[in-house]
Amino acid sequence: MPGSSYRCLLLRALCLAALLPATASARDALAEYRLDPVHTRVMFAISHAGFSNAIGTVSGSTGTLAFDPDDWTRARVDVRVPLARVDLGDADWNKATLAKSLLDAEGHPEAHFVSTRVEPIDATHARAHGELTLRGITRDIVLDVVLNAAKRHPMPPFRRTVGFSATTTISRADFGITAWKSVIGDQVDLRIEAEAMHDGKADDRNPATLPPPPPPEPTP
Repeated sequence: MPGSSYRCLLLRALCLAALLPATASARDALAEYRLDPVHTRVMFAISHAGFSNAIGTVSGSTGTLAFDPDDWTRARVDVRVPLARVDLGDADWNKATLAKSLLDAEGHPEAHFVSTRVEPIDATHARAHGELTLRGITRDIVLDVVLNAAKRHPMPPFRRTVGFSATTTISRADFGITAWKSVIGDQVDLRIEAEAMHDGKADDRNPATLPPPPPPEPTP
């Protein structure tokens, strides 16, 4: 009957309308990842009186990443770097670098980077614009970012993992670090290697979707 057909169409339309917000929400949701501090490291290089470039690293960074590999413009990054973990390969160098005249790690124990926008270049390259706070001073910087991989990790707990390399150059004077100009250069080259794991959904550990375990190590 015509009335029955109309009611059926109306019911279908109402069901579709009810589903639309959930569909839009799923589309708008970004995967949340948490930095792996073991496999995330910041490397810096700076001139040592023109003779060489002193190289140091900082381990133990923490933070979060919201990321969709199909739409880099929606990515968000918030990272904290513990300056007390600066390592130049020498205890005296480490102590001098952390002193008040340079990094002042006691007064400002962390460097903090927060992205403001991400500019895609291609499927695996982007520029991450953001604010870096170091020694209590905040400056705009741009990171040149390479996406190395976005896939399920082959080792337990088999979480979805993303890996990035990023580089930039900053001026230490921009952050109020001006001591020892005759010995320490102003330009600081930064390189970041980062891995981040999905924040943990049940489907990340669904046995039906896990990769096969790695082959056993050969016995000698």
